[in-house]
Amino acid sequence: MLLWLPVAFVMLTAAQVLVLKWVDPVGSSFMAGRVLQAWMEGDLRYRVDYRWRSYRTVSRQLPLAVVAAEDQRFPEHHGFDITAMKKAYQGNQRGRKIRGGSTISQQLAKNLFLWSGRSYVRKGLEAWYTLLIETFWSKRRILEVYVNVVEFGDGVYGAEAAARRYFGTSAANIGPSQAARLAAVLPNPKKYSAAKPGPYVQRRSRGIQRQMQRLGGAAYLDGCCR
Repeated sequence: MLLWLPVAFVMLTAAQVLVLKWVDPVGSSFMAGRVLQAWMEGDLRYRVDYRWRSYRTVSRQLPLAVVAAEDQRFPEHHGFDITAMKKAYQGNQRGRKIRGGSTISQQLAKNLFLWSGRSYVRKGLEAWYTLLIETFWSKRRILEVYVNVVEFGDGVYGAEAAARRYFGTSAANIGPSQAARLAAVLPNPKKYSAAKPGPYVQRRSRGIQRQMQRLGGAAYLDGCCR
């Protein structure tokens, strides 16, 4: 009986990812975790702000901004950026504070299916889900789901909710500077604000805009995500 457990795990997780190739997710594990946290703290009326929008109805500037900020080799790699991982490891070994080198695909796997925190079990599951996502989904679908489920502020998930909350507009109308500000808060959306950017967010968003230009603008993603 125990021999069937790995087979069942593979089939179940593969089915999870395969279904979401066509079906838009109604939420994510991170959203569910945030609601549960609020309820445990006694706030039974808490709800996340999440409004799905298709890739073609989100400004092209936002996918470009998150790629420029988080994963510039996104069109090229297959879920894992070995070069970035090596740089992060070497920097951390020298005591420098460097982000972990996770790709957008890895971050999506964590946000959509898993939980926050650090453990070998979670990292192993993250790698497995990343492999499934890259196997079954197109690069466009990965970016589409990512910009819809990623957290841009406490309880604010996805491009449409963030655009409405912070800029009073729709996701279709996000401009380059607004997209860069949203991407700038991703390292810690509960600490940083896109609506009232402090010195760090202002500095980082200017750097992201420069990277967006260096990549060639929104056309940079046309090859993989047209």
